[in-house]
Amino acid sequence: MSLPATLEYANGKVILLDQTRLPLEKIFLEINDAQTMWEAIKVLRVRGAPAIGGAAAFGLWLGVREIVDGTTRAEFLEQLQTVRDYLATSRPTAVNLFWALDRVNNAAKNSSLQTAGELKAFVLEEALSIQREDIEMCRAIGEHGANELEQVLPEGSSILTHCNAGALATMGLGTALAPVYVALERGRAIHVFADETRPLLQGARITAWELHQAGVPVTLITDNMAATVMRGPRINSSDGQKVGAVIVGTDRVAANGDFANKIGTYGVALLAKAHGIPFYVATPSSTIDLNTPNGDGIEIELRHSDEVTSFGARVTAPAGVNVFNPAFDVTPGNLVTGFITERGVMRAPYLESLKQF
Repeated sequence: MSLPATLEYANGKVILLDQTRLPLEKIFLEINDAQTMWEAIKVLRVRGAPAIGGAAAFGLWLGVREIVDGTTRAEFLEQLQTVRDYLATSRPTAVNLFWALDRVNNAAKNSSLQTAGELKAFVLEEALSIQREDIEMCRAIGEHGANELEQVLPEGSSILTHCNAGALATMGLGTALAPVYVALERGRAIHVFADETRPLLQGARITAWELHQAGVPVTLITDNMAATVMRGPRINSSDGQKVGAVIVGTDRVAANGDFANKIGTYGVALLAKAHGIPFYVATPSSTIDLNTPNGDGIEIELRHSDEVTSFGARVTAPAGVNVFNPAFDVTPGNLVTGFITERGVMRAPYLESLKQF
């Protein structure tokens, strides 16, 4: 099984895979400053809640690494706060962005370090710690998720996923796809139906590519085929597997179990409910936001109309037409069978089970 690296640090350099170029080109970018990292997060060169958090943490280090050694502690922390506030404007919905920025920023403020050199090294080490923890977190989600699938997923059936919550959305195995990879390691190959995920086609460009690279059997479908696929094989197909479970990722989970994920997830959850299919959300604990009581408090990013009115460089809609283009939707927690976390599978009532985070 071969999984691509999303974000790497080596020899003083931060390298990330430009996911806007997939699947036609596999291009790695060297990110040298906070401004370039801001742009990479904003335009989705790096995407997925855990990967965004990691990128933001390294972006903080990039924003302060050129501070001269004679700078006072107070001046250093002021600059660190400025970079933190700047990177926080890149995307509004993924709680991991703010979690990572605040973790690094607050850790530096609470440290007893005095010199700029010591503080720079500390910020880098905190970013590296976030990366290491993410790798461990993904592995734990994969183990718990694979155990769950052994209980609920009949042999010969498939899972369905929406958008991309695989290795390319994290710095490890992924979240929603981690159980699939762990199952593969255990000797069980699970077929995956991947929604294309309009309008930016993360399912087609990224999930299908990633699974294909890893040797996982995958069938790409358009978003409006999900209901037919869940209903069961009624049309001649070489992929006759029935969907036995749905697993998606998330960018933010509210205290009551409502969660935000890529636009279209809410519809997939409703379809799973209608067809009696268990619906899981794979998420690290850092994505659970107990300060947000319910989904009404999750800010939803609105993106440019060009993403809907064009397909690549080709215009597909009349000029001047009104466009509604939210990047995410909010799915009610009552549609979720369980949240697969690094600590196990959390089940309803979520106001109680999610409190441990």
